[in-house]
Amino acid sequence: MTDKERMTDLILTEKKMTTNYNTFASECTNTRLRDTFVNMIRSGHNTATQLFDEAMNRGWFTTTPADGAQIAQAYQTYSSMN
Repeated sequence: MTDKERMTDLILTEKKMTTNYNTFASECTNTRLRDTFVNMIRSGHNTATQLFDEAMNRGWFTTTPADGAQIAQAYQTYSSMN
């Protein structure tokens, strides 16, 4: 397994874990336990962001900045969901 494959695996694992924590938190009836899951979500997102940033620094992932029209379209699409 290459370093890039390991990094991708770590990023995907963090994403899956935060998805699971979100489900657990939303279905939890105990406030302290729910707060623990919410903190775990935050920690997982921070870890995934750090991993993704490192992958970008190594040139393994690239992103393309959105132009103004794409941003406006996304805003319109998602703001109407409320």
